[in-house]
Amino acid sequence: MAVSRRRLLALGAGAAAGGFGLAGCGSQRSLGGSDEITFWTWDRSVSDELVARAETKGIPGAEGFRVSRTKIGGNYNTKVRTTLAGKSMVPDIIGINSDVATFFPNQDVFVDLNDFGAAELKSRYLDWKWNQCITPEGRMIAFPMDTGPTALFYRTDVLKEAGITTDPEELAARAPDWDGFIALGKELQKSQERAVICPHLRQIWDVRIGQLGSRYLTEDGRYIGDRDEIREIFELGYRVSKEGLSAGALDGSNDVEGVVTSGRQAVAIGAAWWGLAFPEAAAPDTEGKWRVTDPPGGAGNQGGSFLAITKYSKDPEAAYAFITWLQSPENQVKAFTEMSLFPSSPRSFAMPAMREPRPFYGGQRTIEVFGESARQVKTVYRSPYDRVIDPVMFDEMANIDAGKSVEAAWKDAQDAIERELTREGVL
Repeated sequence: MAVSRRRLLALGAGAAAGGFGLAGCGSQRSLGGSDEITFWTWDRSVSDELVARAETKGIPGAEGFRVSRTKIGGNYNTKVRTTLAGKSMVPDIIGINSDVATFFPNQDVFVDLNDFGAAELKSRYLDWKWNQCITPEGRMIAFPMDTGPTALFYRTDVLKEAGITTDPEELAARAPDWDGFIALGKELQKSQERAVICPHLRQIWDVRIGQLGSRYLTEDGRYIGDRDEIREIFELGYRVSKEGLSAGALDGSNDVEGVVTSGRQAVAIGAAWWGLAFPEAAAPDTEGKWRVTDPPGGAGNQGGSFLAITKYSKDPEAAYAFITWLQSPENQVKAFTEMSLFPSSPRSFAMPAMREPRPFYGGQRTIEVFGESARQVKTVYRSPYDRVIDPVMFDEMANIDAGKSVEAAWKDAQDAIERELTREGVL
């Protein structure tokens, strides 16, 4: 059953989106002094050096204002939503993760960046990333930060030992799709019996769903998460598990890192940040042995963030000057060189710092892979209810990893989703 787009947004203010529009009875106050643009983020979400510059020297283009940034530890999302619900001591700017759509039902809590002429900057950024900031009602509630374009990471020493080509173009041609990727994993098992292509099947889900042209709901509220294209991800997971190509590691555990550092997972489809989070950080002794190439199954995106200005901001114009300066193409390059936050502006891709050979990847210019991947990501509608549906799909993929049949997992997933969406009033 479909529900109108307006009704979808209204209903979304419930549990699925962690609604806060009607909650709280505190007085509406912004955080900080009259000359401070307060800014909440989590650790390693923005360039510390750039933020420090705006803290000490002021905001470029907003004379008389400086930034006051707070890094929020623990459950960032809960802290933000609780503060917005209380309507008191709210920061001028908040960072929002890739779940920006869950804030759509409460869009009036944020400044519409269109009012400041944001559309004039649209050509600088990837269309699909820009569109993720726009509510179905046409309000732009956030500004693009980083992205997570995917690629195939691989260790040349392990592939050589298995007699597999290490040339990026040749390897991409050998594994252009998921069938080829599974075949690649089976070939690796001939020389290393315990070789895997993923730490767990949840990772397969996350990568594959990001390659599709649509997710679970249409913009007019029609549920499409029961289509064959989605079910095929369950079947794909089953094949990976049956071939012994999933390590079956507990998501979030040290075992996920261990399959990479031990050399068991010498091939991986991951976002640009995956390399820093795993081999670069956990296995520095493998420097020079890794390369990247086009991902099997096509381009996709994992992760990426946004900046939003709250309606409680003491000076939205100064806040807008800060976020557009911080996320300019030039400064996105700075964030990449500082902490591997991949830009959302294609203009950044051609800048010299982005094109430098990467020592960890044997001198490869990885931007040539990740830049093209970022350009090819599909524009996909993400609803406020993805946050409800994704955990159900994740859990059932984990159950397939543990031996549950595809048929049972699929039925249980759809039943659980129907219950959740019915409770939210969508079905």
